[in-house]
Amino acid sequence: MFTDLRVYLQDIIDYTVSVIKTMAFVDYIEIFILTCLMYILIRFVRETRAAQLLKGIFIIFVVSLLLQGLDFRVLGAFGEAIINAGVVAAIVMFQPELRRILEKMGRTQIVKSLAINLDAEPYKLSSSIEQISTACVSLSRKATGALIVIERETKLGEQISTGTILNAIPSEALFQTLFCTHTPLHDGAVIVRDGLVLAAGCFLPKPQKEELISKDLGSRHRAAIGMSEVSDAIVIIVSEETGTISIAHDGVLTRGYDYAKLHKYIVAVVMPAQKKKPKYKKPEDTVESAQTKAAKSAANSRKNKAKKARNKKGGDNL
Repeated sequence: MFTDLRVYLQDIIDYTVSVIKTMAFVDYIEIFILTCLMYILIRFVRETRAAQLLKGIFIIFVVSLLLQGLDFRVLGAFGEAIINAGVVAAIVMFQPELRRILEKMGRTQIVKSLAINLDAEPYKLSSSIEQISTACVSLSRKATGALIVIERETKLGEQISTGTILNAIPSEALFQTLFCTHTPLHDGAVIVRDGLVLAAGCFLPKPQKEELISKDLGSRHRAAIGMSEVSDAIVIIVSEETGTISIAHDGVLTRGYDYAKLHKYIVAVVMPAQKKKPKYKKPEDTVESAQTKAAKSAANSRKNKAKKARNKKGGDNL
């Protein structure tokens, strides 16, 4: 049995060596690209539940190779069948991770450059950000819980469909009314799109790493983290216990914002990048100052007087 295994492994080594000898330059480039893709995949899933599933699939693959090498026909065929069905199973099991990968690909700069820009006008966004910041500070002083989602590139149609459509102009009074504990929409999230309050009372997804989140955080903070994990939205949370203002972005929760910090953060992330104005040279670099002109004029005047004096002196000598 072990002799067969040794022969099987030797055949694999001989086959690998023969393949390497016949490889062309393009093959090495292809291997390099595949290696980079595998590294990106492993780096992406190493902190998710998919990492444990990948380990299990790898163990099944190794065991299947050993069974085939030991000439266990039934068990080898069974392991091969599992591997063949593993592709479909992996797609089903890794559906959340695959979705996150595709969403991140859609948010790359190359894809954004190909998309049609339908963003709201800058002045609408500026007014909306100012009202949101003011409302959050006001709600914080009263320790009124709030959950505001500012939509960006990733559209939140699934979450919007769970709430009530408003399509209203944002204002401090509107946010205070929506998050008042006596209103039916205060438990859900408010979603802002293109500078307008599009929907309220929306349900947000759970975080993918809920077991790693501190138990001190409530349902609003957990929902905010979950929403920021599956989209590029900015989620603002006002704690109803302490009044602390927090922001969840890209799966990371940061706390302790006031009006200035909150407004600055939202503007830096949400507002479209303004084109830099061309730098103009200072007037003194291109236009002579009055003092320079006066000095040059005085020097020219002295030269002319000296020239006239020399000419007059030459005439007198004659």
